[in-house]
Amino acid sequence: MSASAPSNGATPAAAGDLFGHPRGLSYLFTTEMWERFSYYGMKALLVLYMTKYLFEPGRFETVIGLATLKAALESMFGPLEMQPLSSHIFGLYTSLVYLTPILGGYLADRVLGQRRMVVTGAVLMAIGHFMMAFEPLFLFALLLLIFGNGAFKPNISTQVGALYAAGDPRRDRAFSIFYVGINLGAWLAPLVAGTLGEEVGWHYGFGAAGIGMMLGLIIYLIAAPTLPPDELTRRLATGERTPFGREGWRAVTALLILSLPVTFFWATYEQQGNTIALWADTYTDRTINLLFWSGQIPTTWFQSFNPFMIIAFTPFIIALWTWQAKRGREPSTATKMAYGCFYNAAAHLILFAAAWYAGADKASWLWLTAYFVVLTIGELYLSPTALSLVSKIAPAHCLSMMMGVWLATSFYGGFLAGYLGSFWSSMAKTDFFLMLAAIAALAGVAVVAFIRPLNAMLRE
Repeated sequence: MSASAPSNGATPAAAGDLFGHPRGLSYLFTTEMWERFSYYGMKALLVLYMTKYLFEPGRFETVIGLATLKAALESMFGPLEMQPLSSHIFGLYTSLVYLTPILGGYLADRVLGQRRMVVTGAVLMAIGHFMMAFEPLFLFALLLLIFGNGAFKPNISTQVGALYAAGDPRRDRAFSIFYVGINLGAWLAPLVAGTLGEEVGWHYGFGAAGIGMMLGLIIYLIAAPTLPPDELTRRLATGERTPFGREGWRAVTALLILSLPVTFFWATYEQQGNTIALWADTYTDRTINLLFWSGQIPTTWFQSFNPFMIIAFTPFIIALWTWQAKRGREPSTATKMAYGCFYNAAAHLILFAAAWYAGADKASWLWLTAYFVVLTIGELYLSPTALSLVSKIAPAHCLSMMMGVWLATSFYGGFLAGYLGSFWSSMAKTDFFLMLAAIAALAGVAVVAFIRPLNAMLRE
């Protein structure tokens, strides 16, 4: 059975469709929105909570296992003050959440099924958020959040693909809609959970994240009748054996090889939270004069540009793809991913031009705005369509695990982003941005090399 064919026999025009898509998509969209609200709400507070509250003398010693973790990190990095220690713990947390989906996907494919893993992940994450109120359990709360995310993340994504029959052209657009849910939660989280945590009390912020996760779980349970049965459930019911044949190995090999250039996409993309923030803070003229307001744009506001633009641009991207599909001109999934890499390169060329044009002066904030516009378009062409690609060609019996492997590209990309960022201080800014543009462009060239074999496999 094809990995992309939903086991409930869904057709491209099912009676329960809502706005041209299966009704289950709206439930999965909302579930993912609240899960991302909880994740980004927690992420927005974590470093501030550690440096401003938890790691103060008298509290630090009460956290179970923290002294041991600090000693282990110092054995690798040398003596650590509270701020560097907080950054290392933050880095461990945000990287491990992209490794555990491999385990979560494997358990879904072989033991529990996707639905049970989503519920398990949601419960673990909700408990983890609420455990943050108990300071001695801080590290245990992080572990629950890491493993909960690993159980949840790959299995919610694979269910989006399972809503569509093999060859359904709406699949790429469905993942773009789903991606809006991710970024809507990411946009709302700092405004709600972040504000509560900073202004009212840390535990109120973490509590808001936990409530958001509980809302996502409730919505997912309500959605159950609209979702297709798990592939594992179908196989157990029919007694079907799923040998890993030649076609399966071809699909897995293609995804693993394709993951390499995508890792470089994320390595350059993730500079927006690293060196791009430094560019905005030190090298950008953030003065703005409007009829109703004038002043300096806060540096942190630029971090909200990307999720806001994803929400704003997605309807236009979907409309473009729909228009192209009606004329038989919609790019294939692999071609869209290549476009995403090239848009990424173009975005960094904009900053190269800004650095070259400004010289010793500060560059206008409009350059940075243009950078985010082009980068966001590139992300919309690559990220949601990559999720769609995995759901199309990964073998059904290991689909969730392959989704977890694909999500691990963000882990490796984030690690490489840190390495590339280490050159920021030693390179001229024009050279630095040109380096990032070249890396993103080479990633696009590598994806182009796979377009023909992937299109043949997908019959696109």
